Amino acid sequence: MTRDRTSPALPSRAALARLAAVLVLLVAGCGIAAPRSMDRQGADSFEDDIRTARTLTEQFWTQHFQQLGETYRPIADFIPYSGTSGPSCGQEQSVPNNAFYCPIGHFIAYDQDWMESLWSEMGDGSVYVIIPHEFGHAVQAQLQTSFRLNVQMELQADCYAGGTLSALVGSGALTAEAGDEDELLLSLEAAGDPTDNWLDPAAHGTAEQRQSSFATGYRDGVDAC
Repeated sequence: MTRDRTSPALPSRAALARLAAVLVLLVAGCGIAAPRSMDRQGADSFEDDIRTARTLTEQFWTQHFQQLGETYRPIADFIPYSGTSGPSCGQEQSVPNNAFYCPIGHFIAYDQDWMESLWSEMGDGSVYVIIPHEFGHAVQAQLQTSFRLNVQMELQADCYAGGTLSALVGSGALTAEAGDEDELLLSLEAAGDPTDNWLDPAAHGTAEQRQSSFATGYRDGVDAC
């Protein structure tokens, strides 16, 4: 995934349709290809991708809230940490290998070592799933969206992530590269629950459910979430 810093022409409808179609077909059960090696020739660094994912995601939500006649409230902080050194959220301590949104303080924190390992192993697509997902939770908090089950909240955040990415690709702010669709869905597969237990208070959804929610947002936009 590459940020276009020269305001290129918008990608063609055919290109967008192809990416959306690939997402839908993969979600439907055709499987996910093994992660491709990252092309490091001219590729952005991990730090670049983290910064770009944050900046563009907030720009998208700022514009979307304006279209709704509302005002988006940017997060108060964006905190990298390592292992167990992360910030607490109320009574909850941060844990390794995690990224989270904290409504108490309105901030996002992420284990940078874990995130960078995903970036290295799965490609930059992992960053463009995880960061917009956490911003999805920040949006839920601002909209005061209520959920009966935790898994409903998580799947909506996946849908928001898909809708955000689709809008950024559609506007030309990001350019989809060969293999990005596999990276995106591989990241969701890795984060899926092993069982379909919606009553588990920590449930996030199975790999198939998370991929499907992401694809819905990518295909139909955040309003479909």
